[in-house]
Amino acid sequence: MLAKRLMTCLRPSASLTSRRRACAAVTDGRAPDMAEVRNRLREIVGASTNWSDHRQAMAERASLSSMLAKSQGELPAKSMKESLLEVHLPLGSQPQLREKYLTFHNTVRFGRILEDLDSLAVLISYSHTYNPALKRSPLSIVTALVDKIDMRQHDIYPDGDIKFSGHVSWVGSTSIEAKMHMTQYRNGEYSPVLDATFVMVARDPQNKRAAFVNPLRPEGPEEEELFRQGEANKSRRVELSTASLLKVAPTAEERKIVHGLFLNTLDKKTVSFRSRVLPPDSVWMEDAKLKGLEICHPQERNIFNRIFGGFLMRKAYELGWANACAFGGCRPGLVAVDDILFRKPVEIGSLLLLSSQVCYTEGKHIQVRVHSEVFDPMSRQHDTTNVFHFTFASDRDVPNIVPQTYGESMLYLDGKRHFDQAVEH
Repeated sequence: MLAKRLMTCLRPSASLTSRRRACAAVTDGRAPDMAEVRNRLREIVGASTNWSDHRQAMAERASLSSMLAKSQGELPAKSMKESLLEVHLPLGSQPQLREKYLTFHNTVRFGRILEDLDSLAVLISYSHTYNPALKRSPLSIVTALVDKIDMRQHDIYPDGDIKFSGHVSWVGSTSIEAKMHMTQYRNGEYSPVLDATFVMVARDPQNKRAAFVNPLRPEGPEEEELFRQGEANKSRRVELSTASLLKVAPTAEERKIVHGLFLNTLDKKTVSFRSRVLPPDSVWMEDAKLKGLEICHPQERNIFNRIFGGFLMRKAYELGWANACAFGGCRPGLVAVDDILFRKPVEIGSLLLLSSQVCYTEGKHIQVRVHSEVFDPMSRQHDTTNVFHFTFASDRDVPNIVPQTYGESMLYLDGKRHFDQAVEH
């Protein structure tokens, strides 16, 4: 019955917009909730809630490799309507659920929202690749990138029901872009809260190599425009990667910015390259860090026996928020999340080191970068797993962040690039 309720939203209709309006009308008169989403994902993959059974189930998934398509041409094309889902988060009507999402200040924990978005993006991707002839999917679909999360309003209320909706908006040969929207019930209607774009990748049953996914068949002008946006997003990501400061030198304009920052810190009395003075209303970048450590227990595993990406995002967001809060001296609001890159999976049992850095400020805005890495205490090796970028807004002007070294100057410029991208939308 669970699968039937969730897959009801996959039936075609006249248009994507009309399907969004109708999607809540599932078999029992309500949209599925997040618990049902995660249960459905376990059914699709064959995972278990029990740790010992879960490990055995993951070992048995290797036998599903024969079900993988040899090429994308073997797979039937799907429309965007076929992956459209709506999920209910009844914070208003279920007070007992509210406790999990509540902050000390009686607001909603945005880190929990990130976890829910991640789960929904995975289920949307599985809905696109759904094959009714198979009991379990041979695909391992994981999050590759959080391309963008734009906040439409900054207040999320703990006593109002929330709805998530989303669908596939673009497909490559082995990758899927999922667009999602979040609304909340206030004053007799559902109002927009955020828009999110995630990029997922399909792997084989053992999550070792890429696997083909169904092509996407846009139907009508609305879907064709969304598909074009997906193509543009891919091109933009390639362009940003090519222009990365880890690969090429800053632009001429950026070099002027760095030199201006340097001149502004020179001691006018000594006029020496070595003597640096902190300008008024400023903070050295070195003094705007906050670090954390997580021991990765089995409780935080995903359906593929690795640490859940949503958990990593929640921990990174909370550390970044705490750093912005300490830096600005007040509780900041989230403006945007962008370019969260999942470089490699985090294994259960890992020591996860999180380091947040305020890397750019402008007016009331604070740009925070959170770097996560796994540390092997035996080999003393550090491996980067994720990089997160968050844009926050304070209720007052914040100090200027000032780099001292060349490396910090590159962090400053990278932060400015992400800030400019966040505020231009």
